[in-house]
Amino acid sequence: MVFGGPAFLDHAQKNDEDVLLSLVAPGDLAADWLDVGSRRVGAVAGDVLGRGPFRVWTGGQVRREGRAEVALRGLVGNLGASQGVRALTSPIEVAEVHDFDVLKLGHYPALNVLVQALPIGVREMERIPLHLIMGGVTFGDPATAIKEGRYRLNHIVAANMSDQSITFAQRLTRGERLFWAMRDTLAAERDMRATIDRTALGLKAPPDFGLLFPCTGRGPHFYGDTDRDLDLLTHRFPGLPIIGVYGNGEIGPLDETNHLYQYSAVLGLFRAETRNSP
Repeated sequence: MVFGGPAFLDHAQKNDEDVLLSLVAPGDLAADWLDVGSRRVGAVAGDVLGRGPFRVWTGGQVRREGRAEVALRGLVGNLGASQGVRALTSPIEVAEVHDFDVLKLGHYPALNVLVQALPIGVREMERIPLHLIMGGVTFGDPATAIKEGRYRLNHIVAANMSDQSITFAQRLTRGERLFWAMRDTLAAERDMRATIDRTALGLKAPPDFGLLFPCTGRGPHFYGDTDRDLDLLTHRFPGLPIIGVYGNGEIGPLDETNHLYQYSAVLGLFRAETRNSP
């Protein structure tokens, strides 16, 4: 993609109002790099060191530190993310927690709540596919958090039969609200449509180009030999120039901070700064 006129990529100056196109190798991803005032949009490289087939580079050179970022100048941008899961329950209060283990949701053991929430076909499987199931931790009003995408996904590490607890990848605190969710192609497609609508509405004018960063686990393999995320975007905006990569993690906004997503699609829509909004 070639930028011209008022739009250009700035490697030098950065400020809190910027949108930063950001690429990083997994081994070089750090909280202090992610958590800056500027809004980041981008992806994590597909290999650990960013030195292999999916190297991190900018300015025509491979980045030795495994991180690259450029500010998008002369543009107005709006960012969104589709986490695309099917909610199995409404948000439930985390009532008892110990370290990474959630013991009770509401008045009941966490594992019991999960099993009861599963679709019958999944519940009757010999082994529950925990890799497809996760907890969604909401923020803001829990009544509308799922619909508005105000949640972060917390992945399951283990289900513990001894005390009916669930071990999560990230700690939770008592009083947080969690809903059980499952990866689902139809839910992901619906959520991507809603994400495109919200992002376009926030831009307040037709976009001139888009950035799209889907997870490698959410591309054609997930949808069945076609990338529905890309299809939906091109159908909504025919002829729109779009660039991006499949990532080993996606970087975008969540709750006014930069967030590392998994199994998601991060979208950025941009228009020339000089264009008047309707």
